[in-house]
Amino acid sequence: SHFRVWIINAEKSEFNEDQAACGKLCIRRCEFGVEEDQEWLSLCPGEFLTGHYWALFDGHGGPAAAILAANTLHSCLRRQLEAVVEGLVATQPPMHLSGCCVCTSDPQFVEEKGIRTEDLVIGALENAFQECDDVIGRELEASGQVGGCTALVAVSLQGKLYVANAGDSRAILVRRDEIRPLSSELTPETERQRIQQLAFVYPELLAGEFTRLEFPRRLKGDDLGQKVLFRDHHMNGWSYKRVEKPDLKYPLIHGQGRQARLLGTLAVSRGLGDHQLRVLDTNIQLKPFLLSVPQVTVLDMDQLTLQEEDVVVMATDGLWDVLSNEQVARLVRSFLPGNREDPHRFSELAKMLIHSTQGKDSATGDGQVSYDDVSVFVIPLFSQGRADRGH
Repeated sequence: SHFRVWIINAEKSEFNEDQAACGKLCIRRCEFGVEEDQEWLSLCPGEFLTGHYWALFDGHGGPAAAILAANTLHSCLRRQLEAVVEGLVATQPPMHLSGCCVCTSDPQFVEEKGIRTEDLVIGALENAFQECDDVIGRELEASGQVGGCTALVAVSLQGKLYVANAGDSRAILVRRDEIRPLSSELTPETERQRIQQLAFVYPELLAGEFTRLEFPRRLKGDDLGQKVLFRDHHMNGWSYKRVEKPDLKYPLIHGQGRQARLLGTLAVSRGLGDHQLRVLDTNIQLKPFLLSVPQVTVLDMDQLTLQEEDVVVMATDGLWDVLSNEQVARLVRSFLPGNREDPHRFSELAKMLIHSTQGKDSATGDGQVSYDDVSVFVIPLFSQGRADRGH
């Protein structure tokens, strides 16, 4: 196939809940039959847009969803990009994909909306996540399996790096004098208002078992009739309300920080799969509250004067539970300069980051250890910025 993707599983069993994939993304610039593919590819390589792809999937409720995502998301993405490829190679996306002209001021309309080529890539990523989620839903149902996963994807294409995140994995850019987050965690806590809003519009989703209101702690019988702190879907701030019987129900979002749970069940609010997931001993589904839509960040590599040691570190939550962005950056900056001659230094750095979460050395200073699976990619941008322009 045109997409050579490697499913990476460094020292993990194939049934691990963390799964990863990376590879080259070849996007055909015109239609032709599959049989003349190979021959045609060698004849006119310029007829392809080439990019690179990295993906991390952190599974829960078993590895099934993460394995499917690692095997299928890249194909969904390639399909989505091929569908809009004429728009990708234009200076500005045309109103009509075919390039036909119905209204002479179409380019101005596109301009006024501020639609750029990168918006087509963002749209392709969003649609690919959606499509992959549908595939996972069908496949898992057909095979009687269950589970879900978070997804963090980086794509480098035409001099830009796109980072798409659904869940609590994280990507950061580390340069000599800068640390830049390229994603933010999507959890029941960070998405509280969206989740409460849904329960406000569709109260039947809670089946009378939960309260959508947030309180600083779980209310007790003795709180009845008292005025306590609370907040609802329309509030960033807090207020007081008199406690009534329904307020004693289990909260829609409960717990603090890493302990926060959606419907007492799930620590993430976005991802793929979980179509079958129910709250324990009820028929209440979690899927309506989960989004498979990623948040996409774009890094313009042409705008950065890239140095050889500028890297993006992508990792599942197991790393970030133990190390802060600053600690990771410190490890990156102390490791790379001393290993300039090593052709495998970026993979070695990824291994070293994983080891520093296992309590094998005191990199974290406070001796914290991660008991979660930890998966890490280190992406050297220096070669990426140039690879995208044919180097």
